[in-house]
Amino acid sequence: MNGRLFRRGLRDGVPIALGYMAVAFTLGIAAENIGMDALQSFYMSFGMLASAGEYAAILLIGSAAGVLEIIVTTFIINLRYFLMSCSLSQKIKKDVPIWKRMLLAWFVTDELFGISSAVEGDLDPVYTYGAAIVAVAGWCAGTVLGVVAGDILPPSLSSAMGVSLYGMFLAIIIPPAGKSRFMAGLIVTAMAASFLFTRMPVLSEIPEGFRIIILTVLIAGAAAFIKPIEEEA
Repeated sequence: MNGRLFRRGLRDGVPIALGYMAVAFTLGIAAENIGMDALQSFYMSFGMLASAGEYAAILLIGSAAGVLEIIVTTFIINLRYFLMSCSLSQKIKKDVPIWKRMLLAWFVTDELFGISSAVEGDLDPVYTYGAAIVAVAGWCAGTVLGVVAGDILPPSLSSAMGVSLYGMFLAIIIPPAGKSRFMAGLIVTAMAASFLFTRMPVLSEIPEGFRIIILTVLIAGAAAFIKPIEEEA
């Protein structure tokens, strides 16, 4: 194992871990609000390194959704990680064994993908492993701390802190909306469609998880058809 690359990964994973702890803390509070304990939330965060996917799973569990509904919803939401994994597979050497490739794929998040894809030349998975160890530790610790804080804090304060999760999603969608009118219109369209699905007589009867699946596939597919990303020469 390349110790120098591993230590570099550990160092680069520190700021990611700090950011993960803040986001995971709010997820932990949401998990505690639906009755999950610290150990359950730890296993969820350790098994699914995805804020949007985990939040959707927490919502669906809280609404007593079926197992198939939860699996399909989180699969659709996390589908982008397949593309990131395919991209990273082009940066590693062909002689890298399959178990190392699978471990690398498990550690693919938006932030870890960003620093891994920015490595010049071939990517040694050891670098990503180092960053992931720190980042995943921050993610899991933040979730557990959120659950513990939810147990200690008064219900009114715990509920108020749960609102910060929506602030996280606003922080995600506002910057791209400010740079692109098309993206801003797409966000408004998604919000309007989601509102209609919860209010219209027939559509509101669709389970929440499947509403997310339908809206994600339809809106993302329409956006890709209307304005596909042009490949650079």
